[in-house]
Amino acid sequence: MSMQSHLAELEKKHKALEDEIVEALTHPASDDLQIAELKRRKLILKDEISRLRQMQSTTLH
Repeated sequence: MSMQSHLAELEKKHKALEDEIVEALTHPASDDLQIAELKRRKLILKDEISRLRQMQSTTLH
């Protein structure tokens, strides 16, 4: 898998988690631990996306 397609896949997962978090927050009976776990997973994806973009920009220069 190319780095560009890997980045696109990670961004798609990041967006899906964002949508899931928004959905969970709109329900008053949502589980705070579940929301915290979703946010943690989203942050991990964000960090990975940032790391890959940084690697990509350093290899291009």
